[in-house]
Amino acid sequence: MKVPYIFLFLFLLSTLLYSQELPPIQNYSPGDYQGGNQNWMISQAPNKHIYVANNAGLLEYNGEKWKLYESPKGTILRSVKVIESLIYTGTYMDFGYWEKDEFGNLQYISLSDQLVEPLIEDEQFWSILDFSDWVLFQSLDRIYVYNTKDRTFEIIEAKTNRAKIFKVGNTVYFQKITQGIFKIENGKAVLVSDAAVFQKNVLVGAFTLGKKVVFLSELGEFYLLEDKAFSKWNLVANDELTSLNIYSSLQLSNGNIILGTISNGIFQIDLSGKILRSINKEHGLSNNTVLSAFEDAEQNVWLGLDNGISMINLNSPFREFKDFKGRIGDVYAAAIFQSNLYIGTNQGLFYKPENSQEPFKPVENTNGQVWCLNVIGDNLFCGHNNGTFSIKENRATKISDYPGTWDIKRVIGYPKLLLQGNYSGFSVLENTNGAWVFRNKIEGFDISSRFFEFIDDHRILVNHEIKGIYTLTIDAEYKKVIKQKSRPAFGYGSSLAKYEDKIWYTSNKNEGMYYYDKKLDTFQMDTLMSYQFYSRGEGILGTLITDEITGKLWGFSNNNLIYVTSGKFNTKPQTFKIPITASLRRGLGVLGFECMKYLKEDEYLIGASDGYIILNLDMVATKSYEVVIDKISKESLKNTKEQLSLVGGNEFNYQENNFNFAYSVPVFDKYTEVKYQYVLEGMYDNWSPWSNIGEVSFKNLPHGKYTFKVRALIGNEPSKNIAAYSFVVKTSWFASNLAFIIYIILAIIIFVLVHKRYKSYYRKQQDAVLKENEKKNKQKKLKAQRKIVQIKNDKLKQEIESKNRELAVSTMSIIKKNEFLNDIKDQLKKGENNTKIKAVIKTIDNNINNEDDWKFFEDAFNNADKHFLKKIKAIHSDLTSNDLRLCAYLRLNLSSKEIAPLLNISVRSVEVKRYRLRKKMDLSHENSLTDYILNL
Repeated sequence: MKVPYIFLFLFLLSTLLYSQELPPIQNYSPGDYQGGNQNWMISQAPNKHIYVANNAGLLEYNGEKWKLYESPKGTILRSVKVIESLIYTGTYMDFGYWEKDEFGNLQYISLSDQLVEPLIEDEQFWSILDFSDWVLFQSLDRIYVYNTKDRTFEIIEAKTNRAKIFKVGNTVYFQKITQGIFKIENGKAVLVSDAAVFQKNVLVGAFTLGKKVVFLSELGEFYLLEDKAFSKWNLVANDELTSLNIYSSLQLSNGNIILGTISNGIFQIDLSGKILRSINKEHGLSNNTVLSAFEDAEQNVWLGLDNGISMINLNSPFREFKDFKGRIGDVYAAAIFQSNLYIGTNQGLFYKPENSQEPFKPVENTNGQVWCLNVIGDNLFCGHNNGTFSIKENRATKISDYPGTWDIKRVIGYPKLLLQGNYSGFSVLENTNGAWVFRNKIEGFDISSRFFEFIDDHRILVNHEIKGIYTLTIDAEYKKVIKQKSRPAFGYGSSLAKYEDKIWYTSNKNEGMYYYDKKLDTFQMDTLMSYQFYSRGEGILGTLITDEITGKLWGFSNNNLIYVTSGKFNTKPQTFKIPITASLRRGLGVLGFECMKYLKEDEYLIGASDGYIILNLDMVATKSYEVVIDKISKESLKNTKEQLSLVGGNEFNYQENNFNFAYSVPVFDKYTEVKYQYVLEGMYDNWSPWSNIGEVSFKNLPHGKYTFKVRALIGNEPSKNIAAYSFVVKTSWFASNLAFIIYIILAIIIFVLVHKRYKSYYRKQQDAVLKENEKKNKQKKLKAQRKIVQIKNDKLKQEIESKNRELAVSTMSIIKKNEFLNDIKDQLKKGENNTKIKAVIKTIDNNINNEDDWKFFEDAFNNADKHFLKKIKAIHSDLTSNDLRLCAYLRLNLSSKEIAPLLNISVRSVEVKRYRLRKKMDLSHENSLTDYILNL
């Protein structure tokens, strides 16, 4: 019969977990703390730092960073216990304590090395307990009792299957397997009970219940010890708990008990044995196997898991309902109606009995986006994407098909009318024969009307984020808009809310709160309310929400949930700010669609993107913290880092002028954000901007005296203290007094040397000037000589040009003469038979071929171009005198037609001569004969 019952219990348990509202849980994975998976024991120091016995060593967490200290022999650390300033740990074949040195680092000192009697082979120390002046280290075989005063040891034989030692009141209990329960008196083991149940069942916990002692077995069974008699404790959930395998346990400061299981996470039970909550991996923990549990100074519960660490803020004012499986969706609206809690999401309308841990159930036919849930009179109205529903007895009746109902409000002066703000303007619901029905759409206004408030019985103020703010006047029958006035919109994220008979307006782009002035029909800034919501650089981001039941006006900023309420003794509003983290603010649904709903006794439901959060204002408390400088290091020019003493007042060489400061505040609340601000006096006068980074570096500091100061802001509360560290960067040797004396002597020496150098320099300058003048005179003479040579060259060029002109004139003269003679000769050839004419022709031929003309031409040509004929003869030695003559004519760039009369031959003959000359000169067809001769 038990097995089916267990399955039923687990089924009910899964349902319970699905629906319960849990305190915030923060998970730390092995990647976060850079250690091993398993965490066997947890403790806390007076400075609130958390210490964890981890597979890889000792973990330290200061609220800002994790730090791992490897175990002394590289073995698994099984136990840890902080006693005053010492951190006692136990591991394989060793136990001892850690103590912080002047640099803030932990140093290990072994105590097992001081034992007279050696440890048992393969002994591991699983538990540590402090009792008055003694520290007890427990293995599976013994308990070693260490006297911290005289540093002596007592050994108690205590063979067991699981090393658990318990301090209940002023008594220390432990179990010997097969023997029963013992207590320690005067350093000896005294039998308490040898009942069979204690001989074979492993004990995992011992607690106080009034004047009674309660022992817990790993099977989930509780046994009461009263007046030396044992009895089984019959809890309300006794059958459920006995189905679990319990590994660890913890009694909280409020008397409740935490049970850590092997595969089902944790269970929290009260003193009646009722299960208050159960949390496993599916609903928040990072692992289902709970190896250890610890309650810190602020009632947070730390769980050492088989894979990671989880921390639960049991004392937090927030409780979370997480929709891990996405069955519900984003919560946009909520309401308490007929003892049920209703939530409207983007997936529909859901409900469950108020104050129960039953799962949410969907309301049929409401699938889709729910925008609002309004309780008006005895009715619950659901504004939906598809219209409007009336909710009764967890059933939805559609009363309006007009789509997109943003909000529903009573019409002032018309008790049987309700006004709906829709996607396209407004519509009216009317109460007819006790039932609400859709009556009409209001004509003349078709703009989306999500935010609207009544000015009076016929005037409405409507806000549209993009199009603007409208003042509408509606007719007496509420059927059409007869007058409207618009004004520009203030921007995205704007909203309207009525609070204390005033209509308030704000937006993301505003820097204050505005109220509507009925007389002026305009918005005026209210400096008092603006100060309440916009002080310290904050501003409203999202929707203003009025809580009509408690008279609070809520707003959301990046760092706070803010509400204003009327003063108790005057009309001045009082402001309260509840700090939240940026991640929580991002999780509170879509910006501008925030949901804040009063539930009961200062409890509020806040819609979130993955469920909702319950805020209990009674549990909001102001806590004080101190900021601590944890680590200081310096770095030289050679990039060698070195940790520094935390005492302060140190002096450093000028090369060691790079410093790093790490600081922290031990805050473990998931929804409390810590920010830091620092100043380095001696370098800066002003504090830095607030930052959530717990360290800062300063590079290349000049010599001087410095004091580093840091303070913290925990939520909205400043830290109790300002942590400070003073130090000096010494001047360099070249800035000392001796160095200045040396500088003066060197300056005098340099002055003398420079003076001598200048005298020598000016002397050399004079010599240089004289040499330069001589050089200039020589240059002038050379310039004059060059001028004379140039003049002579110009004269020679003129003479050559004159010779060339003479040569050209003589050549042209010969050409003209020969042409003239050839013309006469041609005319005389007509009477060639006449003897006298023949004589004349012969005479003409003799003149044309006159060698004297050639001789004259040759002399003139040689004067103009002396070396040409010799040069061409040297190159082409087989040229005849006639060839040279032709070359001379070509050198003058004469055409064949001009050369023909000079040679007294035809033009055709000249071409033949040119051809033969080309052959002699061995010129290719592509090369011009004239160009070749001209270029020689």
